[in-house]
This record gives sequence, C-alpha cells and structure tokens, in this order.
Amino acid sequence: MKIIRLRDGKERSLLRRHPWIFDGAIAKGGGDAGETVRVESHAGQFLGWAAFSPASKIRARVWSFDEAQRIDAAFFTGRIAQALKARELFDIQSDGRRLIHGESDGLPGLVVDRYADTLVAQFSSCGAEKWKSVIVDALLAQTGLSRLYERSDASSRVLEGLPEVTGWLASSGKTGITITEHDWKLSLDIAEGHKTGFYLDQRDSRHKFAAYTRRLGFQNVLNCYSYTGGFTVAGLAGGAGHVTSIDSSGPAIERARANVALNGFDAGRTTMLDADVNASLRQYQKEGRMFDAIVLDPPKFAPTVTHAERAARAYKDINRLALSILAPGGVLFTYSCSGGISADLFHKIVASAGIDAGVDAFISERMGGAPDHPMTVAFPEGEYLKGLVLVKRVGG
Repeated sequence: MKIIRLRDGKERSLLRRHPWIFDGAIAKGGGDAGETVRVESHAGQFLGWAAFSPASKIRARVWSFDEAQRIDAAFFTGRIAQALKARELFDIQSDGRRLIHGESDGLPGLVVDRYADTLVAQFSSCGAEKWKSVIVDALLAQTGLSRLYERSDASSRVLEGLPEVTGWLASSGKTGITITEHDWKLSLDIAEGHKTGFYLDQRDSRHKFAAYTRRLGFQNVLNCYSYTGGFTVAGLAGGAGHVTSIDSSGPAIERARANVALNGFDAGRTTMLDADVNASLRQYQKEGRMFDAIVLDPPKFAPTVTHAERAARAYKDINRLALSILAPGGVLFTYSCSGGISADLFHKIVASAGIDAGVDAFISERMGGAPDHPMTVAFPEGEYLKGLVLVKRVGG
C-alpha cells in the first residue's frame, strides 16, 4: 500500500472528516491514477484511505477515515446501499431523483441519478473511474434496473486528466425520457440535457413556485434561463395567466414548448423566446414592462472561488434588472448554482442589486437543493445551490 504524508499542520481538515486533500498539503508520496493510498499526518498518524489523482489540484479524495476499512468491491456495494437507504428518509415526489451525491454519500466523484426506469451515472474523479465496473454492477443489482447511461462529460474530468465519455453502460435504446414530478410531467434527454439530463435539484423550488403562484394569483410571469421549462410548467400548474420563458438555447426552448403541451396547458398562455436574458431584461426595462413574478435560475457563473468577483458582477446585474421590472408586491425567485459563491455572498450581491435598482424587498424564504442532493456538516462545499425568494416592497 502506497503512502502519502502531509505537511505539518495540514491534517486539520481531515481530522474534521473533510474528504479533500490538495496538492500543496502533501509533503511526499503518491500513486497511480485512482489508486488507493494510505494518508498519514506529518507525524505518521493514520488519517484515511484515499483515491490518488496525480493531475488534479485535489490530489486525493478520501474514501474512508476508518483504518480497519478495506477499499474493495464490498466497500462500494455497502456505500451504494447506504445511499439508496438514505433516500427513503426524504420526501421525494418524483420518479426522477438523485441516488448518489458524491462526497455527501461517501463516494467522491460519483453522481448517479434515476429517471424513471433509467440510471445515469457521472464518474468525475480518478477514484470513481477506477472502480467503475464494480459500481455499475452494484447499481444495477441494488436498484433492479437494467438501463444505465454514462454522462462523464463534466469539465471536472479534464482537471482529473480523464477524457470525456458518454454512452450506454448497460442496455441501450432511446435517451428521451418522461418523468413525473409532483402533479405534472417533464420530458428530458439523458444524452443531450445539461448535467445528467435535467435539474433535479430544483424540484422543491418548482413546487414552491407553483404554490406561490396559486396563492398570490400571478398573472404575468417571467422565467429567465428557462432551460426545458420546469418553472414554466410549475407556474402554469399554479394558475399563472401567462408565462414568458427565455433561454439562449433553441433546443431547450423547443423542449419547454413540448413540456407545456405534455401537461395539457394552452400554448397561448406562454411566450417562448430563444434570446439573451440580459438583453431581454434591459429591453423590458426600457419598455417599462412589469411582471408579477420572475425566476432567475442562471447557469454556473463561478465554478470556483477564483471566478467569484467576475461572477458577482454578472449576478448583480441580472438581479438589479429583474428587481427593476418586478411589480410592487411581486415575487422574485433568484438562484446561484455556483460553488464559488457562498450563500452569504449571494445575499450581499442581491442586496447590492436592490440598492442599485432603488428598491427594497423582504426575504420570504431561503432555498437550496432538493433533499436527495444532501449537504453534510463535514462537507459544506456540497451547498452549491442557493436561492432567495424576495417579495418586493410596495413603495420601495
């Protein structure tokens, strides 16, 4: 068993059971890509068993902090079983759900989503890649499903020195799938959609938006970065009079249009725009157009903390514009899925946007990812999605 020894003082995060070891923390030692190594403190104290990644800034990811643990097929079978059992604790009103959420489930670099009868897996670290065949067998055996598609095309694969890989790992067939979420249906494509095919993490936010729409009677709704129309369908399900959806992807807009039809809603209650959100918001402001409710769910502006300053300006600009065209008493659902933007920083950005727009708003609720995308106390980086529900003050 190969050993990596940390620099003096660099063991503190591991003693708090944080699973990442950065390259600068290692004094000596190494291993092959994905190889399990023993991690020791500068004084030789055992700290954990980790998967080594020679190309990544995150040079090793801890599988286990238990010295007696063996990292073998039984280990992965057990971890997957624990993850599936944990999902039984959560209220998930959908047949689309996240089954394994990387570090939060003790399986760094592995994401597995279930869409109806199909599994989609993403292997984004050297360790997960090395154990792929074992993981695939365990997933199929424990879920009882036969269809498993790989979407290992995230940018993090490049950082690990791994090529992008997509395709069927088990079975084959069409990649278009329809899932049920709450009281509506949503179609997606696991081969072409974002992430593993869809934004399952916004499930509870979509349900919340439908409830606000129903309670407050929104008539004129704007869904920005609408993707395939999840919030659009939610707004219509809540009784919105009209929903305008904007996305710069033509195929996404077409899928959103199909999802509206799939749920039996009148297409006349929608406007679908293949357009730039920022430019559209500026045009609405110029025209003096106002909306009862606005959703801002942009793509990841800041993948890491190093991108935070530039991303903060982008988040501030779109929130300033949205608040300026939100009717008094209207509601803004605004989000950041950037890991480099903390919840506290996002709050400050939105507050600054309100000041620049000359308006004030109540924070009605704070939103996060659905519970099947858990954050653990030892791994706060798992809180990548954060949101605020704002009610614009009348007269301010």
